[in-house]
Amino acid sequence: MASADRNLGLISSEHIVGATVYDSQGKEIGEIDHLMIDPETGRARYAVVNFCGFMCLRPGHHAVPWNALCYDEDKRRYTSDVTAEQLEKAPEFDADSWKDREWETRIHAHYGASPYWETAQR
Repeated sequence: MASADRNLGLISSEHIVGATVYDSQGKEIGEIDHLMIDPETGRARYAVVNFCGFMCLRPGHHAVPWNALCYDEDKRRYTSDVTAEQLEKAPEFDADSWKDREWETRIHAHYGASPYWETAQR
């Protein structure tokens, strides 16, 4: 079984898919369903998160820029500043959204995340 290696700064994908996401107050808000990864760089661009646990305001999956999530080393979990209001008003996405820079710009602005194409990835 693979695991995180703190010395290398790596984490296995088996610890990301299915991981619970918490808000900044520590309340469970959803679960990572899958990642959208850039095949050229190998970097994650988006986490597709099932937020039904977050009061089921907009049940289903929502694309969240990867850099809008933070990994809490001490608690070994993902956190985000996503609010109920942001979730309710999140831009919809479909299979073509991933190649639409206008949609990407809107989703990054919506979640207050720096666009990956303008900044270095963490």
